[in-house]
Amino acid sequence: MLVLGPSAHFTLTGDWFWGVKHRRDTERGLPDVEDVYQPGMFRIQIQPGERVTIVLSAEAALPSEFGSSGHEVAVEQAWVRHQQRVQQLLATAHHDQDGLSERDPVLARLVLAADQFIVARPVRTGDSQSESELKTIIAGYPWFADWGRDSMISVPGLLICTGRYQEARDLLKAFASYTHGGLIPNRFPDSGEAPEYNTIDGTLWMFHALDRYLKASGDWSLLNELFLTLSDIIDRHVEGTIYGIGVDPADGLLHGGTAGVQLTWMDAKVGDWVVTPRHGKPIEVNALWYYALSCMETWAERYGLDASKFSQLRAQVRAHFSKRFWYEEGGYFYDVVDVEGVAGQNDASLRPNQVIAASLAPALLTGEHTRRMLDKVTASLLTPLGLRSLSPDDPAYCAHYNGNAQQRDGAYHRGTVWQWLIGPYVDVHLSLNNDRAAIRTVLEPLVQHLWDACLGSISEIAEPEPPFTQVGCYAQAWSVAEVLRSWQLV
Repeated sequence: MLVLGPSAHFTLTGDWFWGVKHRRDTERGLPDVEDVYQPGMFRIQIQPGERVTIVLSAEAALPSEFGSSGHEVAVEQAWVRHQQRVQQLLATAHHDQDGLSERDPVLARLVLAADQFIVARPVRTGDSQSESELKTIIAGYPWFADWGRDSMISVPGLLICTGRYQEARDLLKAFASYTHGGLIPNRFPDSGEAPEYNTIDGTLWMFHALDRYLKASGDWSLLNELFLTLSDIIDRHVEGTIYGIGVDPADGLLHGGTAGVQLTWMDAKVGDWVVTPRHGKPIEVNALWYYALSCMETWAERYGLDASKFSQLRAQVRAHFSKRFWYEEGGYFYDVVDVEGVAGQNDASLRPNQVIAASLAPALLTGEHTRRMLDKVTASLLTPLGLRSLSPDDPAYCAHYNGNAQQRDGAYHRGTVWQWLIGPYVDVHLSLNNDRAAIRTVLEPLVQHLWDACLGSISEIAEPEPPFTQVGCYAQAWSVAEVLRSWQLV
C-alpha cells in the first residue's frame, strides 16, 4: 500500500539492471550478483519549508487515519508520540525530567540505542500464539534472536543503568522459569522448538545480573521468588549436569565439555568443527562460579538459612583458583586448565577471558598478578574498538575476519575484536588505577563509533588490524550495554 499527497507523481519505467554486484556479499562469501528490477520512479516537488510524507506499507489495507487526506496528520501524531517516549526513556534513565540530551548527549544516545534491543517474546499456548510477559533482549541486528548468555551480560547496561527495573525483573524471572537441569536456555528457537541449553556460563551470568538488579532496585521480593530455583541450580552443578558440566571435588572448580558442543561465549562452530572448544575449566566460567557461590552465601544468610554449603564451595574455589590459573612464565592467566579433562594440561593462549574473570571476582587474584595481566592484555589485545579475542603472537591468530562462512567463523574468536569486552577492561583498569580520564580516552573511539556505521548504535565486532573496520552485526546488545555502563562509570 502506498499513500502520497496530491503533488506526487509516479512514472512507470519497468527497467532491468542486469548483473548487479553486491560488494558486501562478496566479502562474506555469499552469492553476490543478481538482477534488479525498477518498476518506476516517484517525483515530488517540495517548496522551501514544506514537509512531505510518503507512507509505504506491506499491509493489504491501511488504518483509516492513513487515508489520502489524513496521512500527514497521522504521521505527525506518530512522531509526537515517538518524541514523548524518547523523553520518557531519558527521564527514566536519569531519574529526573531535566535535559539529559544537553548535559550528556553520549549517554542519551546510548540510552536510546539500548531501547532498540528490548522486546517482548511471544509464547505458544496450545495451538494459538499470544504475547506473554517474557521480556527478552535481541542479541544483535540483523541476524540474531535472543540468547540467554547475551541477555544476562546485557541486563546491567541495557536495563539497570537505564532505570528500567520492571523490565529487568520480568526478564530475570522469565529466564529463571525456563531452568532445566540447572541451566537456563542459551537460545530460544524462533520456530517454536524446545529451547537449547548448550551453555556453561549463561546460567551463572544470571546470578551476576540478579545481584546487580537487587543492589540497584532493592527489590528483594524477586529473590524470594527465585531463591529455591537458584539453590537447585547450584546443587545441579555440584552433582553434574548435561554436557559434562560439573564440579571437580579435588579443587572445587567447574568443568565442562562434550565433543562437538561449544559451551562458552567463544562458541563458533562450522559443521562438526568447534573452533574454540575450551573444554576443561575455563577461567571466566570459574570466576562466575565463584561469584554465584558468593551471592548464594550472602543471600542464604540474609534469610537466616544455613549457608555452609555455599561458603565451603566458595572457599575451595578461592583456595585453588590463583595457583591453578596463574601462568608465571607468561605473566598472565591460563585461559583453560585441565584441558579436555587432562589434569595439568593447560591452555596458555593469551585471551581476554582473564579480564572478565578479574572484573567479576577480584578477590580471587592478587594485585600483582592482576596488574601484570592487565599490562599484557593492554599491550597485545587492546584496540581502539575493544579487545582482540586472541594475541597476534599466537600461531592460531587470524588477522582478518571477512570471507566465507568458514573463514569468518574460524576467525570469530581467534583475533577478531569484540566491543563488549571493553566493559570488563574498564572495570579492572579503574580498580587498579582509579584514572577516569584515562578510561574516557579508551572509550572515545567507541563513542565516535556511534556515528560511524549503524548510526546511533555499536557494532558486534571489528577487524583485529588497522583500520579496525566494523564487521558482524551492525548493532549488538552487549556492545551497547557495556559501553553505556562504562560511560556511566566515568
